[in-house]
Amino acid sequence: MAMTPSTASDLTRDGRSADTHIDAPELRYFVMALFFFFGGITSLNDVIIPKLKELFTLSYTQAMLVQFCFFTAYALIGIPGAMLVRKVGYMRGAAAGLVIMIAGCLAFIPAAQTATYWLFLAAYFVLAAGVVIVQVVANPLISLLGRPETTSSRLTFAQAFNSLGTTVFPIAGSVLILGSLAKVSAVELTGPALDAYRVAESQAIMHGYIGIAAALALVAAAVWMFRNRLPVERHEASHGIAGFDLLKRRRFGLGALSLFLYVGAEVSVGSLIVNYLMQPHVMALPEQSAGKLIGLYWGGAMVGRFIGSGALRFVNAGKVLAFNGCVAVALIALSATSTGHLAGYSLLALGLANSIMFPTIFSLASEKLGPRAAEGSGILNVAICGGALVPLATGALADVTGGNLSMALILPALCYAVIASFGLFSRRPLTD
Repeated sequence: MAMTPSTASDLTRDGRSADTHIDAPELRYFVMALFFFFGGITSLNDVIIPKLKELFTLSYTQAMLVQFCFFTAYALIGIPGAMLVRKVGYMRGAAAGLVIMIAGCLAFIPAAQTATYWLFLAAYFVLAAGVVIVQVVANPLISLLGRPETTSSRLTFAQAFNSLGTTVFPIAGSVLILGSLAKVSAVELTGPALDAYRVAESQAIMHGYIGIAAALALVAAAVWMFRNRLPVERHEASHGIAGFDLLKRRRFGLGALSLFLYVGAEVSVGSLIVNYLMQPHVMALPEQSAGKLIGLYWGGAMVGRFIGSGALRFVNAGKVLAFNGCVAVALIALSATSTGHLAGYSLLALGLANSIMFPTIFSLASEKLGPRAAEGSGILNVAICGGALVPLATGALADVTGGNLSMALILPALCYAVIASFGLFSRRPLTD
């Protein structure tokens, strides 16, 4: 594969010339597949959380430990993952991440066979560790597979395939996982009957992840076949401890904070949607029906990303981010202060406002990182641990307020307000 129109030796101090990009169109299909799978796997948590909450009679705080364990992997694996990618390259790094994801999926087998909650949490951590490495590869790689000036648009388009996964997986998961023994509840059972019920329901979860593992194995094999198709990669060594010196760059530092808050807000809302829609004053839906509607939340993000990938070619990315942040705050306020279908669908519509946030924050924060792009991606993936901490705090707020999920939504709303502010700050081009 050739870098056109210039070669790696022609790179500027930012690591690439204004026109440098990798001409490897077939690699885009693999990157899109990576986005599809790690998006779908992440959103599947939203379906499984209410099921585990019911199976093990958990509080909201305890149930959010699923997201805590999953997204804590970003904090612990982000930097080592970036170091691995710098050492072995993008494609080999992606293959390694996929193998770890497969191991995480298979770890659900002992968790299901014993119906042990902490084993489920351990499996989520291993699965997420692989997802982190794949994301460290995917985000900077998609920016290289095209012209620099269209990076925001291209990353948003790639994220649309991420959203396709987040739309498909929860719908399938709701049918396979939430519907098997929908007429039975763990609170009605005791002793051997409760143990048998937990094992039976856990089997449904296990089978789903075994299927995912098989699909990931095919993707991993394809990625390994193309491991030598990229030109010689140039990764600059760290200038500080694990690259954290990048946080001294104001745009990058504020972008990392915004990414932390965005993932935290998005995951908090997604994790609560099923229970939120089941509330009598909202839509009073049964568990499986509420689970299927998660597809609208993530589907809105998918539609918005396809639209946004075109709009961002003509509209300032910072302004679009600020606008969507304000819309997100307004939708949460409307949902929290209303009832019935209005409350339910206004919260589901939040997915549309979320649509361009992750790729836009990522691209704005990463601007002009050049040969430190993989390192910066590692730092930004650490910021994704907001998905561990903010949902846990949101769940604790729900418990403190007696299960008042409308009150708990205040925390995600504050996160979106900060993101809107970052959009306004970053609307001006970065000059250094």
